[in-house]
Amino acid sequence: MTGKGAVTGDGAVAEGGDPAAADAVLRGDAVPSGGIETTGDASARCGGPARCDGPVRDDDAVRDDDAAWGGQAGDELLGRVFLTRVIEPGDETGGRWVRERGVAEVVRRLREGGRALPGASEKRWAGLRARADRAEPRRDLATARAAGVRFVAPGTAEWPRQLDDLGDARPLGLWVRGGPSLRMWALRSVAVVGARACTEYGAHMAATLAAGLAERGWVVVSGGAYGVDGAAHRGALGAGGATAAVLACGVDRPYPPGHTGLITRIAEQGLVIGELPPGDHPTPSRFILRNRVIAALTRGTVVVEAAFRSGSLVTARAAQRLGRHTMGVPGPATSALSAGVHELLRGDAVLVSDAAEVVELVGDMGELPPDRRGPVLPTDLLEPRTRQVLAGLPARGAAAADEVARRAQTTQDDAIARLYELRALGYVERHGDGWKLTRQMMISVRDGGDPY
Repeated sequence: MTGKGAVTGDGAVAEGGDPAAADAVLRGDAVPSGGIETTGDASARCGGPARCDGPVRDDDAVRDDDAAWGGQAGDELLGRVFLTRVIEPGDETGGRWVRERGVAEVVRRLREGGRALPGASEKRWAGLRARADRAEPRRDLATARAAGVRFVAPGTAEWPRQLDDLGDARPLGLWVRGGPSLRMWALRSVAVVGARACTEYGAHMAATLAAGLAERGWVVVSGGAYGVDGAAHRGALGAGGATAAVLACGVDRPYPPGHTGLITRIAEQGLVIGELPPGDHPTPSRFILRNRVIAALTRGTVVVEAAFRSGSLVTARAAQRLGRHTMGVPGPATSALSAGVHELLRGDAVLVSDAAEVVELVGDMGELPPDRRGPVLPTDLLEPRTRQVLAGLPARGAAAADEVARRAQTTQDDAIARLYELRALGYVERHGDGWKLTRQMMISVRDGGDPY
């Protein structure tokens, strides 16, 4: 923009300008005489609602965009896209404004200025207004479309309704990159999160859990970060399964940069999801607030390695508050990276060690894990009274048949019959009038095994 009253790069009106004229252009209204100059006839060329955000285009281009976005490129869609550029994720005050006043009214107040909405200080209101001056929802939609990204708003067919459990902290909408239906995938999804600086054990457990869940038809959701998140995504992809990454930045801007290839692969085979508009960058607070979406979107959260101050514990606690299943994979008692998980397990979290145990919690009734048993030993096949006679033999040296019978609480004749049976199987041998374990059985006992 050029001429009198030009809008500066930070959204403020330059000295000598006319704020009313600047607002008029941002709303798409006719420009007052002597106001901001634009290239072309803005009021004549704006399509759809009386707004002209971003590059001025002809009516055909605007109609094409409306058709490409399912015919929803009206006040509600543009308003929510606008608000994702203005209001931070998880802002409950902003969410309350939208719930109580509606999208259109909140957008109008932010564009036109005036008195601050309830709950916002004058300083904060000024900051929101500065953001609103720079917001260009049509440009964001065009950028998203070019990157293969769609905007999913609450109330639409693809919106996962479990996100409504977040109340006023519910996302204003989600930017989604990838082909599958977000709503359908979220119905059968599990979050696997944990430490960025994880150990080999943590990476192995995350990948193994994710692969097992993927093989059972579950979608693995994580944050796309280094460490446990990356291992979980790779485990699901390696098993040929489904995975979704929830980012704390624009979904067209992979973060961390070292995971650009991984996030691109997730977008090709699964979903990349985010609350922030195209090109927006991550901040520490956005990472923390992103975790509430992971918790609300999924049926349960599994934490694999987490120190006491790990961000993954934020996800787990959010899941607990929302009534979702919270699970933890235990680690060594001496590991600081597992201290946070162990603290969760001392509370309401459930200990899990593999995908079958996760599915038992989050799955449908009857999806039970197999019975947990140790390895089947040859002696397990012995008749119980024969095992009792075998247990009556000393670990070292020989014993007479009557002594073995007394220890096995049976008769001498029965003990002798069973000892001959055991000799035929290679478990015992006879030395004169005594009986003793074979060398192999003695080694098993010496090494701490339980041959019985």
